[in-house]
Amino acid sequence: MNDPQHSTTGGCPLRAGTPGTDAVPLYGAGLSGDPARLYREMRARHGTVAPILLDGDVPGWFVLGYRELHQVTSNPELFARDSRRWHAWDQIPADWPLLPFVGHQPSVMFAEGPEHRRRAGAISDALTAIDQFELRQICERLADGLIDAFAGSGEADLMARYAARLPLLVIAELFGFPHTEVPELAADIAASLNADEGAIAAHQRVAERMQRLVRAKRSAPGADVPSRLLTHPAGLAAEEVVIDLLVVMAAAQQPTANWIGNTLRLMLTDDRFALSLSGGRRSVGQALNEVLWHDTPTQNFIGRWAVRDTQLGGRRIRTGDLVILGLAAANTDPQVRPDFSDAGSDGNQAHMSFSHGEHACPYPAPEIAEVIAKAAVEVLLDRLPDVMLAVPSEDLVWHPSLWMRGLVSLPVEFTPAYTPIPAMGTARTRRS
Repeated sequence: MNDPQHSTTGGCPLRAGTPGTDAVPLYGAGLSGDPARLYREMRARHGTVAPILLDGDVPGWFVLGYRELHQVTSNPELFARDSRRWHAWDQIPADWPLLPFVGHQPSVMFAEGPEHRRRAGAISDALTAIDQFELRQICERLADGLIDAFAGSGEADLMARYAARLPLLVIAELFGFPHTEVPELAADIAASLNADEGAIAAHQRVAERMQRLVRAKRSAPGADVPSRLLTHPAGLAAEEVVIDLLVVMAAAQQPTANWIGNTLRLMLTDDRFALSLSGGRRSVGQALNEVLWHDTPTQNFIGRWAVRDTQLGGRRIRTGDLVILGLAAANTDPQVRPDFSDAGSDGNQAHMSFSHGEHACPYPAPEIAEVIAKAAVEVLLDRLPDVMLAVPSEDLVWHPSLWMRGLVSLPVEFTPAYTPIPAMGTARTRRS
């Protein structure tokens, strides 16, 4: 495709500019209000790969194109995960806000090659052993318990009291955490996500709980994810199991919570779904898929680092350059989705919301997240069939984050529900 921004160097089309030259600052207030517009403007100005500046004017490349993102994620030998390759470490202060995302750790997240395959394969096997029918029952039971706590009041913030809590409760049960530890674990995980001085201490407490859990499972294995990792043929050390479980928990908690919240928002504000709530599971499934196209919880991912000089989207990428994966932007790429207004309604699941390639969410993590999210939405609509927003939809506020897409709160009203739910073990008929 001809591009007026291309110039020719040595027979290869290259755009002028490097990170820091005509770069788009991706920090400051206002970026999260309408990210789709931001991506459109970046694409119109720079094409499929844009020079950007992160906090502190740290340079990098932002991949907006679907094909370019596929290229990056399909070539780990060229665009690698080990952040120690970055040539800009001398520019990074100790208090850089994005340091937790790029600071190298000996986890599956930063592992490469055979080591990554060894650890990611063990995680996949441990998750594959989860019975999804049993998982659905766990989700329904825990969702019912959360709804019981506010069903009689006629109002609730569905983010704080429901969507943000359910994924962690499910993961805690799949991990075999003692029930007595779950409330404090949930509080510490919530605190670890805050941008304040208590976040580091909260994260340390979560890590200590995970260490105690792994020690306990090593002594007395059970039918849970940590036990399966400890006994896996890959021969993972206890320290590897601890840090990889922390990665799995973090990856499951906030993205799934926002997937639930964003889907509920869609169904409560869009007439297509509001008019078809009685239509059952298909409408919930369509809403879940549409959210992954339009309001995916993980908007962008930092990152990949170029192993050698290369080209991407007509840009010259230098060895050690940082590359940001624009997952949400790729989902809206008009070159591959010219009919984007219908994205999600036809069951198309070719989105990049779980990334792609060797470092994508390991199978079957996306399927597990979907079971949790779908159960959350369906149980809520079954229990509170007349639920509606308590504020105008335009008053809903998104978290000010370039990386995650989620609501600050989702206040709703409904008829107080006092009807007792079925006892445990009693079959519940969901919409079909």
